[in-house]
Amino acid sequence: MAAGGLPAESADEQARGGLWAALAGLTTRGRSFLAAGVAAAVCAFVLGQEDLLRVGLLLAVLPLVCTVVLYRTRYRVAGSRRLSPGRVPAGSEARVHLRLDNVSRLPTGLLMLQDRVPYVLGPRPRFVLDRVEAGGKREVSYRVRSDLRGRYPLGPLQLRLTDPFGMCELTRAFSAYDTLTVIPRTEPLPPVRLSGEAAGYGDGRHRSLALAGEDDVIPRGYRHGDDLRRVHWRSTARYGELMVRREEQPQRARCTVLLDTRDIAYAGAGPDSAFEWAVSGAASALTHMLERGFSVRLLTDTGSSVPGEGAGGFAGSTQDSSDSAGLMMDTLAVVDHSDGGGLSRAYDVLRGGNEGLLIGFFGDLDEEQAAVAAKMRRRSGAAVAFVLDSGLWTHGSPERGPVEERLRLLREAGWAALAVSPGASLPELWRRAARERSEAGTASKGTAGGWS
Repeated sequence: MAAGGLPAESADEQARGGLWAALAGLTTRGRSFLAAGVAAAVCAFVLGQEDLLRVGLLLAVLPLVCTVVLYRTRYRVAGSRRLSPGRVPAGSEARVHLRLDNVSRLPTGLLMLQDRVPYVLGPRPRFVLDRVEAGGKREVSYRVRSDLRGRYPLGPLQLRLTDPFGMCELTRAFSAYDTLTVIPRTEPLPPVRLSGEAAGYGDGRHRSLALAGEDDVIPRGYRHGDDLRRVHWRSTARYGELMVRREEQPQRARCTVLLDTRDIAYAGAGPDSAFEWAVSGAASALTHMLERGFSVRLLTDTGSSVPGEGAGGFAGSTQDSSDSAGLMMDTLAVVDHSDGGGLSRAYDVLRGGNEGLLIGFFGDLDEEQAAVAAKMRRRSGAAVAFVLDSGLWTHGSPERGPVEERLRLLREAGWAALAVSPGASLPELWRRAARERSEAGTASKGTAGGWS
């Protein structure tokens, strides 16, 4: 997948300053020649040696001539960049393709092409390009990789020009850049089911009773372009005008993935921290539920809901699933700790009666926040919680008493609550949560919840 091409533009349009700026591009060799020439000229003047003066002038003039010639060189070069892919999971590689076109009628000299990349993506790539003929092109590529999610700028593309003697080196830069999005790692999850589910798009799909098939019981007047096969003859005879059966739009089951981002709920940092596991788990759950046909939204403790459009802020029913997944993954790529201390704003976003399945990824919960999380269960059809203990993730010593007490409180409220240890496998926890709900028998029948 290509992402964000760099617009073609002439490199000579980026030149700024004057000849003095070009003199700053003298290489070590050029500065040495200039210094040696000046010293030889001074010595020749003091000693009265004309031959030495000629040598000194030659040494001093050569780098200056190379600088003037290089400065007056007007290469018309166009550059472009293509990312493949533009969105990549953490720990995976992306390839960056660079293309250089000589759009002038003259061949270029020796060129050095380099791209600016953040340190976290690896070393700065450099390529030496030999003479590019008039109208010719050169294509090169390099790989980037990051273990840390985020959005990283690539560019601007820089072109270094040098003279044949290596006396001077000038840099021309393109102004545009691209962005590489590194999203959290995701794991494929097994298609387990909880008790109390219904058939349809996901679990608990609502269907209206109809006179025939998927049709609504209330017909409407005929409109130009309606299919004549939808004509409801009984109502037509009754009202004296053409009436057609309404087509029911099936409603998908809903799923809310709640991510606890409170700074006080997590300890440690880095790719193996508890917070990164929670972010990766939320990404895996979102992807899985979208693939299973659910309408999904991402909710954080701050009350922010993604994508936030459509019916109830859910995505997947009115938007293309791939676009919805991309939007939520882009959000998770840059999500960071919040300064909030509670889950009350997330609780306020949840409405009663039709929230569907609720999947929560929590950090440390004190007694107050565990009580708020427990109340969320009443506003959903089914609820599954993954609770991470910071003490266990950072020091290897869990506070077993408080953690078990929080899990017990959630389970009594109807959650399928599991503690997450370092290095835990989310697919295995997914199966355990399904078994726990099945054994507890707490799945509600006839709701919009359920799990698939």
